Amino acid sequence: MTLLDITPRTSRSDRLATLPVAIIGAGPIGLAAAANLADRGIDFVLFEAGDDIAASIRSWGHTRLFSPWKHLVDPVSRRMLEASGWQMPNPERAPNGTDLVEQYLVPLSQLPQIASHIRTEVEVTAVAREGMDRTRTRSRKVTPFVLRIHDANGVDELTARAVIDASGTYRTPNALSSNGLGLLGMEEIADAVTPALPDVLGRDRALFAGRRVTVVGAGHSAANTLLALIELARSEPDTQVAWMIRNTKAARVTSSPDDELADRAALGGRVDRAVADGRIELVDGFEIIRARRAADGVELVGQRRGEVVTHETDVVVNATGFRPDLDMLREVRIELDDIIEAPKRLAPLIDPNVHSCGTVEPHGFRELTHPEHGFFIVGMKSYGRAPTFLLATGYEQVRSVVAWIAGDVVAASAVELVLPATGVCSTDVGGGSSCCS
Repeated sequence: MTLLDITPRTSRSDRLATLPVAIIGAGPIGLAAAANLADRGIDFVLFEAGDDIAASIRSWGHTRLFSPWKHLVDPVSRRMLEASGWQMPNPERAPNGTDLVEQYLVPLSQLPQIASHIRTEVEVTAVAREGMDRTRTRSRKVTPFVLRIHDANGVDELTARAVIDASGTYRTPNALSSNGLGLLGMEEIADAVTPALPDVLGRDRALFAGRRVTVVGAGHSAANTLLALIELARSEPDTQVAWMIRNTKAARVTSSPDDELADRAALGGRVDRAVADGRIELVDGFEIIRARRAADGVELVGQRRGEVVTHETDVVVNATGFRPDLDMLREVRIELDDIIEAPKRLAPLIDPNVHSCGTVEPHGFRELTHPEHGFFIVGMKSYGRAPTFLLATGYEQVRSVVAWIAGDVVAASAVELVLPATGVCSTDVGGGSSCCS
């Protein structure tokens, strides 16, 4: 039997059939997986490392998404919510992250068929097979998964019949250094570095007001932060804004008339105008090598057009994109693309080195299958280091995966995905994130 055999194999273990499906991550995709499992009457447990659901989105809740509501709600979740009296907000309006959480994800998480299955403040640190490391094959497919968890009570292990990893990538940003390794000197400047999408005009205002700020990254997260900073500079005129990219052009935020998401299409143009007007200093072609403390702030050392150069600043915003946490998966058999660390069969559809403007091809459990039977990576994490993920893609992924787990081969195979045309091309792996869907 080959890896791509689409017929679910009947377990020989009665015990396996009694165990729940484990979902890692209670963001939009993890909650959608929970809704699909609940809809099919399949037991599950949903683990969230944060102190509440959608912890990562809450951290950038001030940021407006590109997609309108009609592209942000999982169809099965919508049906379940509407049965409880919920009404979807204006389908054509794009919410911010806080709206998405409060108006959709929280009500979804509070549905009786989902709420009792959620465990917050529980971090999954490893996945394996019960009593097996990754080298043992005999009876592997009918052996339960074991998840090692850390919570307020300490360390424990729980078993599951299948695992859906929807943990995302927000907690594992790419390094500031251009070679992908941890930045030399990072320990010296750590207190001057912020993660992507800080709340420049709100919670984090004091960190940026009146200071020299350098945003590193070529994607939409960088662009959102740059626009917030020039808005801040209007009321705090001593604020200086620099934008550092390692290529000569930020392809991901280039405006395109072909982009059906109007807010995203306009983003690049606004940044370009700010650069042209001198409100943003563009530092292009800068490959960061190391960092160090300077007498008057932070100094980034790099190569630019063949020469060693330095750049001084007070605050650095790391908007270089994200990568999947693979350490937790060392003892399961996964098959990833060598370049972007996405599932092998999904990678050709999303690789930013070759992916052209337009829509993502429909894909489901087949493209997400690994040698580890019953284990799936979904959502943003399934895209590895590729930056073009949309929530609608993840919803279709989990619909197909859950149908496969349920033994419904027809539904699992009938994948359909209609996305807005992106109008965005990219050739810079790891240069930025696609925030926001």
